[in-house]
Amino acid sequence: MAMLLPAQAQIVLFWGPQFVALYNEAYAPTIGAKHPHALGRPAIEHWSELWDDLEPLLRGVRETGKTFSAANRPFYIERSGAGETAWFDVSYSAVRETDGSIGGVLCIVAETTRRMQFQRRQAFLLELGQALRNIEEPEAIQAFAVQRLQQELDAARVCFVEDPADLRQFALGLAPATHASLQVPVQRGGKLDAMLSVEFSSPRRLGEDECLLAEETAKQAWDAITHARAQRALQASAAHLQATFAELMALNESLEERVNAILAEREAAITELHEARKMEMIGQLSGGIAHDFNNMLTPIITSLELIQRRPDDAERSARLISGALQAAERARNLVGRLLSFARRQTLTPQTVALASLVDGMRELIAHSLGPTIQVVVRIDEYLPTVVVDPHQLELALLNLVVNARDAMGQGGRLVISAGVADDRQRPPEGLRGQQVWLTVADSGCGMSSDVLRRCIEPFFSTKGVGKGTGLGLSMVQGLAGQSGGGMDIRSRPGQGTEVTLWLPQGVVAEDTQAEPGDEVPLARRLNRVLLVDDEEIVRQATALQLRDLGYKVTEAESPAQARRLIEDGLDMDILVTDQIMANETGTSLARGLRQRYPDLPVLVITGYANLPPRALLDFEVLRKPFRRAELARSLARLLGA
Repeated sequence: MAMLLPAQAQIVLFWGPQFVALYNEAYAPTIGAKHPHALGRPAIEHWSELWDDLEPLLRGVRETGKTFSAANRPFYIERSGAGETAWFDVSYSAVRETDGSIGGVLCIVAETTRRMQFQRRQAFLLELGQALRNIEEPEAIQAFAVQRLQQELDAARVCFVEDPADLRQFALGLAPATHASLQVPVQRGGKLDAMLSVEFSSPRRLGEDECLLAEETAKQAWDAITHARAQRALQASAAHLQATFAELMALNESLEERVNAILAEREAAITELHEARKMEMIGQLSGGIAHDFNNMLTPIITSLELIQRRPDDAERSARLISGALQAAERARNLVGRLLSFARRQTLTPQTVALASLVDGMRELIAHSLGPTIQVVVRIDEYLPTVVVDPHQLELALLNLVVNARDAMGQGGRLVISAGVADDRQRPPEGLRGQQVWLTVADSGCGMSSDVLRRCIEPFFSTKGVGKGTGLGLSMVQGLAGQSGGGMDIRSRPGQGTEVTLWLPQGVVAEDTQAEPGDEVPLARRLNRVLLVDDEEIVRQATALQLRDLGYKVTEAESPAQARRLIEDGLDMDILVTDQIMANETGTSLARGLRQRYPDLPVLVITGYANLPPRALLDFEVLRKPFRRAELARSLARLLGA
């Protein structure tokens, strides 16, 4: 008991032939309302509902002395008034008296109910999603989804309610009373579209897991129903278009007006279908990412916990560490794929002639704008080339053209021009080297000062629901920044908008980051490193790696502490700093120290893949997460230089 009581693990000791329950404070929440009445009493008095399941396990350990253990073992338990099935990782072992006889059973438990409920819920939703993709009719989708949810929850009735009168009744809390019911609202764009009603034939308590399952099923099923309805509407619209066109050819009256109306109807149906598919794709992507990350984090967490429990077992620890590193490497690769999806990937810069690139896009631009907008291109064919990823520049230019089209609803004039920076057209402050500008100007409605201030924010859009993602301008700005340039926007209400991209002029710089071979360069002498990072876990891990490479490390938890250490006489050969910290960036700290130590080598560590080159000056950059060899090579390059 002296060892049991202060332990943080959940431990209960069943003592003697009556299995008297003695447990610590960490165990009390596991049995809920049974505490404190169960303390010091025979187990059968308060574990009666699961005694037929529990007693054979305890008796087996007491009679044989053999330890019983199991992972995710289910038990039916009444700990909060109502019965429920809970899952535990358990280890039951014998406690012996001084004469060698068995006096009791020591039980160490860890509840895994939430994890098991999450896994079962995800498995159900994955199975449901795969099944719904094979069903085309919205009525069949709805029938299948409510049937599967009814089976999973053992409900008496499950249905979707869409009628406005019935929805108002639910909103006012006037739904017909049943023994137990659950009402789940389904919203799209801030509007209540439907209500999922789940009714049970007898009184029961609904757990959090059941509520989450109903909510997620409602969302997934409604997305599939909306997609199927949009598909049906598109097909009906196409059939209607064909029939109406035949009628118009026969009548030959108001042909142009009627065709335009039908085409607009068809375009609206296509847009609705596109939005439904996009939401489905985003749902699948986020669900897949969450699933993959959970799979990767599980072996990392499990391995580290097992190493912590038995740190002296070197062979076992080596195996666990290897598995954790493999999972971490998979996670790093997944992050790389996500950055590519988010257009924050490593660019492939080339020398590009703007006149040729824009000339090659003329047909695509004209098709995107339509016949009511005049296009004027003013780019000298002898203009100096720029260094940029041509494919990404085409996408950026097309984004700007589409934005201009939307701003000129009744037609207008679009001018695409380019030139070299001079006194009349100066690049934004902070850009280095020779710059070339590329401008897209329209005669549209323009933007107010408030809209202009927010227009580059991700997901900000003035086009209304379903007419834009709000990512276009932020992607264009990201491309310019990654390429070593920048972006300007000028606009006034009623006077149009002018967007200018600044791109570096010159040749492609050679990549000096890659180094062949797997050799890990160690410190040639006891180089002194000042390490600055406000995340303690990350800082300690980086410090251990630096010391393992042969460096002498002094740690600072903030730029302010780093300056105090230097003022107190700290000598250093190199600064290693995190970029994003609570009150100051790493590059800001480094710029200040460079004024005092002009030749100070600086390594900036960052997890932000889209950091613009001008923010880094001439500092060495190491991207998170990094391996030991990458850290070693970065330091070797700095100290060698």
